[in-house]
Amino acid sequence: MDVDTRLLRYFAAVAEEGSLTRAAQRLYVSQPALTKQIKQLEGLLGVALFTRSRAGMALTEPGRALAERVPGLLTAWDGALRETRRAAGRAARVLRVGFLASAANEATQDIVTEFARRRPGWRADMRQASWSNPTAGLAGGDVEVALLRLPFPGQDALRVEVLFTEPRWIALPSSHPFAARDLIPFRDLWDEPFVAAPAETGSWRDFWVGADERDGRPVRIGAVADQPDEWLSAIANGYGIALAPESAARFYARPGITYRRVSGVTPTQVGVAWAPADDTNPIVQDFVRCCLEHRP
Repeated sequence: MDVDTRLLRYFAAVAEEGSLTRAAQRLYVSQPALTKQIKQLEGLLGVALFTRSRAGMALTEPGRALAERVPGLLTAWDGALRETRRAAGRAARVLRVGFLASAANEATQDIVTEFARRRPGWRADMRQASWSNPTAGLAGGDVEVALLRLPFPGQDALRVEVLFTEPRWIALPSSHPFAARDLIPFRDLWDEPFVAAPAETGSWRDFWVGADERDGRPVRIGAVADQPDEWLSAIANGYGIALAPESAARFYARPGITYRRVSGVTPTQVGVAWAPADDTNPIVQDFVRCCLEHRP
């Protein structure tokens, strides 16, 4: 019997968290989708893996037997997959670099150019990820290194070097009454609907709606977006406003959208991140050095 490794990852997360809600947040998937995957795995195996109750998800005896072996299986598979991809990259002389939105802003081109100079014959393959994937594929081994917005879920499990810091601004429909202001206190925006990342991104979404800087005031979600174009359209159409890096005013200037400075919110940072396993990978470390040398 063949079982998709994704199902095993979902099972392991639920087993460790003891809760569908917490596991869904950790995996960046919706709770209904996670429930469906667990039921699919139980159907394939022909056994009940969990006992469901209001208290959470408790492993059955067959579930405990599977839970003892799954982490080792997944670790071995991840290692094999990572080495296969590394071998493919070495053969093609390609370094896969994940990034979100504007990557390292204006420094990105200089970083890529310097990497090509430092490693003749190699190419940095820049792969843009959606906001539902805050590590831009790094956590799943889809890329070797990534340019990311900090903070992001799972950051403590990776190596991260901060490249620069910039303030968060607010993106508003140009018709919004606050668009005429030069500086807006964040507390004046607490009751406004926000355009947010998918709920499955957990702390990533919380940061970009300022959840920790509202004195407990709940967030109103006016729309959900997973890509910059969706985000821009939602704001321009008046579905909500959104916190954004200062640089968004340069990279994502659009008719119908106005960017303004905001007081009362912490800044955001951009960093280069890689897996601890690549601490001794000379190609990855050369790219990291290029990032550090060309940071603004």
